[in-house]
Amino acid sequence: MPTFLFDKVVFGPVMSRRLGVSLGINLLPVNKKICSFDCIYCECGLNGELGDKKGQLPTRQEVKEALNIKLQEMLKDGLVPDVITFAGNGEPTMHPDFEGIIDDTISIRDKQCVKARIAVLSNASRIDRKEVFEALLKVDDNIQKLDSGLLDTILLLDKPNYPYNLKATINNLAAFKGKVIIQTMFVTGHVDDKLIDNTSEPDIESWLKALAVIQPSKVMIYTIERDTPFNTLKKVSLQQLKDIAAKAEAKGFTVSVSG
Repeated sequence: MPTFLFDKVVFGPVMSRRLGVSLGINLLPVNKKICSFDCIYCECGLNGELGDKKGQLPTRQEVKEALNIKLQEMLKDGLVPDVITFAGNGEPTMHPDFEGIIDDTISIRDKQCVKARIAVLSNASRIDRKEVFEALLKVDDNIQKLDSGLLDTILLLDKPNYPYNLKATINNLAAFKGKVIIQTMFVTGHVDDKLIDNTSEPDIESWLKALAVIQPSKVMIYTIERDTPFNTLKKVSLQQLKDIAAKAEAKGFTVSVSG
């Protein structure tokens, strides 16, 4: 199916199913996806599939200026974002100035829209880095991906392009000591003649065990809404998402569902 790239450093605001009125920040090139995962459901397509291979990261100063300008425009029109969200064309924590950009964003938020939250949507691939970990502790909504508690499922669904260690990832998520939100995309279908289904009983049981170790402040579960690189993927029904949520809630977790 068709997929797309975000063509601006600061984009939106958009209405997010999970976060409200969200002003997005893209720390990756506006004409190229860069990510440490190659998720088969990514709305930005597969790595290297779209865009210009010579795409450049925005500088820290460019991000700061773009955010200032956009917020001034919004406030002039009487619009205030509920959240400023780091997302975009790949993994935001891959930017070499991620920590400094987070500091700039907090400063700008405190001056222009103090009630807005700052959120980061991340795949948890770089939380073992001290500067990334510390930056994530500063934001209001530190949202990290964990799509299964089974390594084989993650390798099929998320396709990390580095030596992925699930146990280490879970332990690193637990190191946030609750200042973390876990987001999980549930999806079914076939890709390259392989069954994809992280709603299976073994996946859910392993996922719940991982949550027990991580102890997140909240869990967000959702399914595909936009186009994906493969038209063989299917949405999980809202009722099935609610059933999964009920299992997590029975373990004491706060869960939001977006169908």
